[in-house]
Amino acid sequence: MKRILGLGNALTDMLMQVSEDDLRELNLPKGSMNLISMEQARVIQLRFASVRKHMVAGGSAANTISTIAALGGKAAFIGKIGADEVGEFYRDDLVKNGVKPLLLTHPQLMSGCSIVLITPDGERTFATYLGASAEMTADDITKEAFVGYDIFHIEGYMVQNHALIEKAIRLAKESGCIVSLDLASYNVVNENHAFLESLIRQYVDIVFANEDESFAYTHLNPEESAEKIAKECDIAIVKVGKRGSYVQQGDDRYHIGAITTACTDSTGAGDLYAGGFLHALADGFDIHKCGEIGTIAAGRVVEVIGTKLSDENWDEIRRICALYRGFMMKYTNM
Repeated sequence: MKRILGLGNALTDMLMQVSEDDLRELNLPKGSMNLISMEQARVIQLRFASVRKHMVAGGSAANTISTIAALGGKAAFIGKIGADEVGEFYRDDLVKNGVKPLLLTHPQLMSGCSIVLITPDGERTFATYLGASAEMTADDITKEAFVGYDIFHIEGYMVQNHALIEKAIRLAKESGCIVSLDLASYNVVNENHAFLESLIRQYVDIVFANEDESFAYTHLNPEESAEKIAKECDIAIVKVGKRGSYVQQGDDRYHIGAITTACTDSTGAGDLYAGGFLHALADGFDIHKCGEIGTIAAGRVVEVIGTKLSDENWDEIRRICALYRGFMMKYTNM
């Protein structure tokens, strides 16, 4: 099985359920990702001091990498934390989830956090204080980091640092890695469109996007977006929520329906989809089966608050992977 390396913001998620009025009063567009200062983070935390919170080690790429590890894949994660208790919690959580932590430490700054505000319809809005994670630079990335890995996955949130993301992707390609990019958020795409287009055309093999992100990138409907993006890279995935996803490679396009589920919190759905997809790809599955595994992982995570699935859920997905693997081996040997 191929080994997978991730790079992203090392952020501890703080999840809480709020109303749409709360978002309006905080001037946070529903469904958006907003970078905030330490002072703003304190204001939000004070406002919801009495609201029940769920804290987990997160960040988009880290969620994807943790999914791969939970499904039995070999995975590692590069990020930067502060020299504090939150940073130690983050490192310990990666290890607990089977991920090899390749973490850098900033001696002065606090570890980053992502405040995830969940409205009653399950939509999530991010207010993110990057802290130490924002201080990762291109100088922190060396070619040696990619030795022994076959797939490199990076979150679009890192695109704010053009020099870092371009160097990381270039070194990954030079090391022979397949490069996977999650577009992250429609406002990130809008603000960095030309740069993202250049990266995808030059270096990226796999692009993950949801409906809003794909529209921001192509100004087309999901099916047409998948087709256009697949012409710029190798594999394009456009997720359309309850309507499933479109997966395209060359002229081959598949619509994969979502599984029936009760949506409690959509936090991490796209990250777990990517994790399931990449794990299946690393195991040699075709893109249709990869999309199905991603869909199951995403469908299970929206049933819970946060991004952590139960052992029973992971067992279910691993059994399905094993079943697909058995079929694949049977027909390969015929």
